[in-house]
Amino acid sequence: MAPSGRISQSVFDGSRLRVILLLDLYEGAQQQFLDAYELMRKQVASVPGHISDQLCQSIENPSQWLITSEWESAPPFLAWVNSEEHVETVKPMHSCVRDTRSMRYSILRETSPAQPASRAAASAGAQVEARVGDGVARHALTFTVKPGSESKVAELLAGYESPKAQVDENTRLRRTSLFMHGNRVVRAVEVEGDLLAALRHVARQPEVRAVEEAINPYLEQDRDLTDPESARVFFTRAALPAVQHVVSGRAAPADLRRHALYYPAKEGCGMELAQLLAQQDRAAADDPGSPVYGSTVFQRDDIVVRLIDITGDLDLDPVASLGLKGARKAAEVERLLDGAAIGVEGSLETERNINRLLSHADMLPVTDRSAHS
Repeated sequence: MAPSGRISQSVFDGSRLRVILLLDLYEGAQQQFLDAYELMRKQVASVPGHISDQLCQSIENPSQWLITSEWESAPPFLAWVNSEEHVETVKPMHSCVRDTRSMRYSILRETSPAQPASRAAASAGAQVEARVGDGVARHALTFTVKPGSESKVAELLAGYESPKAQVDENTRLRRTSLFMHGNRVVRAVEVEGDLLAALRHVARQPEVRAVEEAINPYLEQDRDLTDPESARVFFTRAALPAVQHVVSGRAAPADLRRHALYYPAKEGCGMELAQLLAQQDRAAADDPGSPVYGSTVFQRDDIVVRLIDITGDLDLDPVASLGLKGARKAAEVERLLDGAAIGVEGSLETERNINRLLSHADMLPVTDRSAHS
């Protein structure tokens, strides 16, 4: 039975995925682009979960191209698109392309001559029920700073003036939450409307440019945001996609507090750990007694971050706060979590280690800014 909570984002519904990439080419770059696409196509064809792709050219503007691909589900695509292999594969295309836009869709219904569109005839693997949207897109970035610079970076990131919230008539920055765990920074954003337009708007703001320039010397990964190639590689590697967002169906309490919890996974276990935590948060949304009102799970490679809106302090109910509620759930998380990386080793079924995990996973809040504040 589906939980009563509203799931506006999820990659775990089992439906097939359609990926749409819109490209605007530089004049004279067509053959170079076609050569780069052929190389990429051959590499992508061998990626687990990939079904097919198409390359299309506009019949109205020959500089505009479209690449569509179909995947068995969202998780294998996300594993591919966030990998270092993908970063290297698409590099030859960068010098050909003036602008790109990527969109990802679950396949909800499908029509063919032999199979009319209907709920009963929904194809195998297709999502049957539409998610209940809230008009908000969620995304995060993560990067690391040089050890010893954490306090200076936190000071810089907390001190800048907020950019203008209204991007255009259809897009608005709603909330930016920034946390640190050791030398790792996580910045999560909520946007009403067009996420890409909002991210580009923020990047152009003088106050944001100034703080990004100020933290450059402290980053472990060098970058030059004035160089399009360097900026593209940095933001590709820093992307921390939201894999699920869910809120309870009950009225929002007035005393909600936002926390971020960091779960480093064992090698190759990031998506499985994210899925387990997502299941836990769906159950919490359906539990009127749970202190967890809303949750967004972010995942990239073996980095999993769980952003929760919760009533009361985390340590009032550590099991619920960590997403460990239910028989054997602590043992399942223990199997997937890199406990040594977070300073917690041993069974998570002991109260001492649960409290220790909560203490170590709880990220340091740097700033949490809402558009109305």
